Amino acid sequence: MELRQLHQFIAVAETLNFGRAAQRLHMAQPPLSVAIRKLEEEVGAALFERQARGVALTAAGTAALALARRCVSDARALRDAAIAAAGGERGTLRVGFVGSATYALLPSLLPTFRARYPQVELVLRESANLELLAMVDSGELDVGLVRYPTGSASTLLFEIVERDVFCAVLPSAHALARKKSLSLKELSREPFVDYASTHVPGLHAMVMLGFQQAGLTPRISQEATQVQTVISLVQSGMGVALVPSVSARLAARDVVFRPVSGLPASAGISLAMATRDDTHNPAVLRFRELALRQASPRRSAPSDPRAAG
Repeated sequence: MELRQLHQFIAVAETLNFGRAAQRLHMAQPPLSVAIRKLEEEVGAALFERQARGVALTAAGTAALALARRCVSDARALRDAAIAAAGGERGTLRVGFVGSATYALLPSLLPTFRARYPQVELVLRESANLELLAMVDSGELDVGLVRYPTGSASTLLFEIVERDVFCAVLPSAHALARKKSLSLKELSREPFVDYASTHVPGLHAMVMLGFQQAGLTPRISQEATQVQTVISLVQSGMGVALVPSVSARLAARDVVFRPVSGLPASAGISLAMATRDDTHNPAVLRFRELALRQASPRRSAPSDPRAAG
């Protein structure tokens, strides 16, 4: 039994006339009559009662009509679902992200993506840079929103979606909090909360690079993995720190954020979208297009693994 036969059966059942059904189907009446006879033979029962001015559904035909309509509807839904999935408008997209992506990038990107592609199921997972890169590389995640440079070699494709610079964060009661901007030299004299090199080597390397190029060495008192944890440690009086300036959007109590003068241009930090260049998930392409469209400036980071070291 073919889908074409079901369309023909439904047309005759709805018009109760072979001539009008043939016109609807854009075919001649004799082949339609033959097709219905063959369908009845396959079913093993008469679907229509032939009359002088048309046909009438038999009890078997009435029972078959509802199921035929359902089969046609399911086939149409199957086709639509396949087309939508192939175009990235349906399916599942697994996105991993670092905590600081929640400050500005995700609140802007996710509502837009969900509104545009409501049939794509988003599976979100927060983790640290190295774990996210490993999950994207292994296929456990489709996309990773990570800190860039990563501080470790990788064969993944990196595209910058948010550029940023460091700012200083310090307790609001600190003597330096009265100043409108701070220097690295001033920060180097204070207990310093750094990023753990084993978990976030990129941020750690950028912080150290800034101090080293200024001929300074920070007095590291504590280490943390997440930017929010660093801010919490500063809030607890454990020291001062350098954090991405976008984190100043946090309504953090008892801390202040200040711009830092004299930071070298090479100490710039970004959020990048990490993907495999052999991905077969079309939804990744839709997410990528939208993320890059919203990014400013719209420039790609180098995908050469040596650039991430």
